[in-house]
Order: sequence, then structure tokens, then C-alpha cells
Amino acid sequence: MDKLTFEVLQNYLALKYKEGRSSTGLFMKLVEEIGEVAEALNQLEGRKSNTGDFSLEKELADVIHYTVAIASINNIDLSKVILEKDKIAAIKYNQSPNLEEFLKRNM
Repeated sequence: MDKLTFEVLQNYLALKYKEGRSSTGLFMKLVEEIGEVAEALNQLEGRKSNTGDFSLEKELADVIHYTVAIASINNIDLSKVILEKDKIAAIKYNQSPNLEEFLKRNM
């Protein structure tokens, strides 16, 4: 299997949601999925009994799906924004390397 990139995922989700979905509708699904991540974590960490209804990895995948979908239908280039935001955070918090530098070293 090829590596999945934000660009490919965004193109796919833009096609999938090109009609009939609003940012608000996708955001409501995102909030629902975040709640399911909380349920999975509570079960994994023993704060709630494990019903087996929630899988952390699947719920996290759903959170990413709806986050990227919202960006896609709003024409936001997540790769670009993540790199820019990380560069600002690296300066603000005096962290090295920043994500862009890390990618250059590891690609």
C-alpha cells in the first residue's frame, strides 16, 4: 500500500463531500467522534467498564477524517498550514528542529 498523505486524503474527501455536506454538519460529526475518543480512553484507562464498543484507533481515524474533510471543503491546505503553525510554535517555545527541518532530514 502506498503512503497516505494529507494531500491525497484532502483530494479524496473533497470529492466525497463535494455536495451535500456543510462545514457545520461535518463539525457536528467531528464533535461526536471526539466524544467517542473520550469513551475509548475512559475504557482503556479503567474509568469506565470496557464494553468493547469503542476502538481508540478507529475513533482517532474518524476524528482525522472529519477534521480533514472540513479543511477540504473549505480549500485549506493542511500540509501548508501545519508547517507554518509548527514553525511559529518552534520559535515561540524554543524547540528544535521544527517540522520542516525534521522532514528535510528524514526524507
